[in-house]
Amino acid sequence: MHRLWQDLGYAARLLRNAPGFTLTAIVVIALGIGANSAIFSIVDIVLFRPLPYSHPEQLVRLWERPPAF
Repeated sequence: MHRLWQDLGYAARLLRNAPGFTLTAIVVIALGIGANSAIFSIVDIVLFRPLPYSHPEQLVRLWERPPAF
């Protein structure tokens, strides 16, 4: 456990000495987390939640084709 704290302290010192890299890393991580959250929210709504109808298995899609001459 002592070694872990040493490594974390060393990482903090390196990040403090390179503020541009630190800011870039934080922004990239935040964008990655945000993108993953947004994609999962869309996938959850589209694929995992049931349709808001009483009998969704009875839904039908109809279309009409013009007659071929």
